[in-house]
Amino acid sequence: MSPVLLAPLLAWTLAQLTKVALAIIRLRTVQLRLFTATGGMPSSHSALVAALTTAVGLREGIASPLFAVALVFSLVVFYDATGVRRAAGEQAEVLNQILQDLYAGREFRPERLRELLGHTPVEVVVGVALGITVAWTVCWKYTPG
Repeated sequence: MSPVLLAPLLAWTLAQLTKVALAIIRLRTVQLRLFTATGGMPSSHSALVAALTTAVGLREGIASPLFAVALVFSLVVFYDATGVRRAAGEQAEVLNQILQDLYAGREFRPERLRELLGHTPVEVVVGVALGITVAWTVCWKYTPG
């Protein structure tokens, strides 16, 4: 498998496994659903695109058009993770509180919206660091010669 594909897949997997491990430490329970969940520490989307961009940069060079495309793509993902998706999560939290207040004491319970959609800047930075580290490790191992 190409290191440019392997690095992002491995970074995403490690980020998702980290979420499960952190839940085990914090909550003392295994929550395997976190392996496919969005949001939380670290940002697996950020890890994935950071690993992709780093691997492309290492293999193709940072002056290549392919690196430029990967970098711009990564910046959009980072912005989305901390901006748009984070705001949607905050809105879901407010709507859930409104619904809880409206229906307190009644049998009817509306379905709660997912609140953990986006990431804090720290979660994104940790995801980026994980992605870069994985890409350096994978690309170093697969360097020809």
